[in-house]
Amino acid sequence: MGRLIPRVVVAAPASGAGKTTVAVGLMAALRRAGHTVAGFKVGPDYIDPGFHAVATGRPGRNLDPMLSGEERVAPLFQHGAAGADLAVVEGVMGLYDGALGTEGFSSTAHVAKLLRAPVVLVVDASAAGRSVGAVVQGFVGYDPEVRIVGVILNKVGSERHETEVRAGVAPTGVPVLGVLRRDARLTVPSRHLGLVPAPEQQAQAEQAVAAAAELVHQGVDLQSVVTAAHAAPHHNATPWNPTTAILPKPVRGAPPPDLGRQAAPKRFGEDHLPIQGGRPPQTGLGRGGRPVVAVAGGPVFSFRYTETTELLEAAGAEVITFDPLTDQLPEATAGLYLGGGFPELHAEALSANTKLRDQVAAGISVGLPVIAECAGLLYLCRELDGHPMTGVLPATARMTSRLTLGYRTAVAATTTAFYDEGRRVRGHEFHRTTITPSTKELTPAWYLPAGAEGMTLPHVHASYLHVHWTATPDVPVRFVAAARSR
Repeated sequence: MGRLIPRVVVAAPASGAGKTTVAVGLMAALRRAGHTVAGFKVGPDYIDPGFHAVATGRPGRNLDPMLSGEERVAPLFQHGAAGADLAVVEGVMGLYDGALGTEGFSSTAHVAKLLRAPVVLVVDASAAGRSVGAVVQGFVGYDPEVRIVGVILNKVGSERHETEVRAGVAPTGVPVLGVLRRDARLTVPSRHLGLVPAPEQQAQAEQAVAAAAELVHQGVDLQSVVTAAHAAPHHNATPWNPTTAILPKPVRGAPPPDLGRQAAPKRFGEDHLPIQGGRPPQTGLGRGGRPVVAVAGGPVFSFRYTETTELLEAAGAEVITFDPLTDQLPEATAGLYLGGGFPELHAEALSANTKLRDQVAAGISVGLPVIAECAGLLYLCRELDGHPMTGVLPATARMTSRLTLGYRTAVAATTTAFYDEGRRVRGHEFHRTTITPSTKELTPAWYLPAGAEGMTLPHVHASYLHVHWTATPDVPVRFVAAARSR
């Protein structure tokens, strides 16, 4: 049990106000000032935490009551903030916008209350003057449990404009902590799902973060932000720990569990899936007798939660990250995790790495356990926008103009090495692609309210759904056990 470190939440009345610029700029500017800063993002977003990592020099992390459970938000915060002296939490959408059909569940306000954290409101003042004061007053009075301690005015056009806006905010009693002008250097490339992830354009991301830090340094009273963070009320929480998280709750009189010796999954017949001219990767154990779990990374597969790797390691795996654009499977690979990203923008390059495609297909044909989410699902299909992929799943994938986005409650359609049939989880979908199966014989991964989704083999679970394993810690345990049993 420990007290949460000084903390502040950066929020906004709506999306597009500039809270990412301010949050990232604050993280980087505070780091320049000598602070060790922990960065967090409210919600399931993968892209912003990548920029947080650039700004802080530490892994970016998510705080999402919907995916992790609200009881884990403060412990995950405490875990992610270990070793830091100050934390900046970037909100999502508007301050009070949460999961649809709820009373703001998983909103920025919800997380701020769970952390008992003060809120700095970023307001886009580009199209208003004194009216900004009415906006601030409305947000201050909407929920008395949310403590707004300051305002940062963004996209202010001139000194005269600033004077008008300040005059409007003054009657609210909320201090103006900073004023930011428009700055073209802060433009970061975007695409169909938002900003281009930092790993895809590292140099440009670093430039944008540096520009945001300079803008915040010049326009924001950093000491007032630090003072507000230190004034956060006392709030104790036991840090989340990946090692203790994977341990099942003890049953009185029951023998201790053997996490590393669970039964091997049923293997998929070699006659079902041809080995496309390649041999299965040599399997075995890594350093210290741990099974090697290969985790896809690089520009294409940059979407995964930081805790995913931590849980795999806690369950006994040696995690090795590789880049499917250029690499082959690591030596002795016994399990494969394919996370999310933008394979549709790198389909030709992914397809060109034929050795890896053959390795993956050959490995799966003889029982390589695989969990694939979103981008991973596409990579396992026969082709993506006409480019050959691994061919493990009898389906084709293509880019569309339709955005699929939102939280989902999913039920496992069948028993695999990782889930039991009927298991209920919460996840998140975020994609503009679709897959078309060429057969009806395969079992889907999930049943969603809208219908069946994804595909499975006894040792492969592939779907569009992103799941935060902190809410399902038995999954990485089963994954590593399946890898160890090969």
